[in-house]
Amino acid sequence: QVQLVESGGGVVQAGGSLRLSCVASGRTFNTSAMGWFRQAPGKEREFVAAIHRSGGNGYYRDSMKGRFTISRDNAKNTVYLEMNSLQPEDTAVYYCAAALENGIVVLDRQEEYDDWGQGTQVTVSS
Repeated sequence: QVQLVESGGGVVQAGGSLRLSCVASGRTFNTSAMGWFRQAPGKEREFVAAIHRSGGNGYYRDSMKGRFTISRDNAKNTVYLEMNSLQPEDTAVYYCAAALENGIVVLDRQEEYDDWGQGTQVTVSS
């Protein structure tokens, strides 16, 4: 099991940037693929970005490509989400999640992820 704690959310104006962090404890961090998901008021939780346990290129929801960047530092047990050019429609609670990666993991499927953080609120004002 992995315990996840997100931070870095807040209120930002449209066009601004935020960097979210998620610190993991428990299971060895580099055995987990890590993902970011978000849930806006009245909407289903949706995939944002994910990264394999070894790092490398991230995977993104189409609407985030070019604006968001996911990265991880296995030495610090931390995954990051750099968000640029934020828009009001990006307002949501952002969740970090971990998926034990001992085979093929479909990174954009919520069902793949076993452990979830409590979320951090991101509010983008127009």
